[in-house]
Amino acid sequence: MTIYQKGYTHSGKFHADDVFSTAVLRLVNPDFTVERVFKVPEDTEDCIVYDIGGGMFDHHGVDVKFHENGRRYASFGLIWDKYGVMLSGSQRAFKRIEEKFVSVIDEADNGGEPDMISKVISSFNPAWDSNDDRDKAFSEAVDIAVNILSKTIEHEKAIERADSIVYQALEKMENKIVILDKFVPFSKLLTGTDAVYVIYPSLRGGYCVQGVPVEDESRDVKVPFPDSWRGLEEDDIESISGIKGMTFCHNSGFMASSDTLDTAVEIALKSMDYYKEK
Repeated sequence: MTIYQKGYTHSGKFHADDVFSTAVLRLVNPDFTVERVFKVPEDTEDCIVYDIGGGMFDHHGVDVKFHENGRRYASFGLIWDKYGVMLSGSQRAFKRIEEKFVSVIDEADNGGEPDMISKVISSFNPAWDSNDDRDKAFSEAVDIAVNILSKTIEHEKAIERADSIVYQALEKMENKIVILDKFVPFSKLLTGTDAVYVIYPSLRGGYCVQGVPVEDESRDVKVPFPDSWRGLEEDDIESISGIKGMTFCHNSGFMASSDTLDTAVEIALKSMDYYKEK
């Protein structure tokens, strides 16, 4: 795989597409430099040219390529296709970043509704009546994009590590309750399983009992806690629930807490029994 030292992209107003394309190349090679031009020089044999010039990393020609979700590729997506697996560490993480992040920016650059990150990057352009250096502003935007993209990759790698832990806990599941030694992201992996509740140690002490969402990133859980428990704390919730050691129930019904692990399990079981009786 070619690791470029230098590249060319278009001059003038910049967008999230060319900024994040540069961010990818900077993550691949921290010494990568880019020159912004209105016309690509003839001798670019050892350089990468993107978002200009009609080459393989320019998306303005008649040959249109689409992501699996139907969004049209821009230069960011084309460059991510080349280096994304190497940067993200796995095909799975690569595809998730493409779906949720890269294709969104590509869509905005191709005339779709601008997402928030595209708007933020665009705001780095100097105002129409400003004498600020556009290349310097571009460089500042790239620094931000490098940070955003590297954090996005870092989080996806962390999810992969979390999945391994959740898989092991899922194998030990009893009564549709998964118990974790510590909190790790679990929603995406558990939504399609029989798991109903997840118990894990709370950073505040004691344990959290959290409902498994009906689908990833949804606020709706498979079995919410009873209405009569919600919003209550300490003595009130012990009295209403009949569970000694229960300390709190969120008013949306997705999470409760307890002093001990045994009490956490009791909360989960009693909540499921409540809905069976109904």
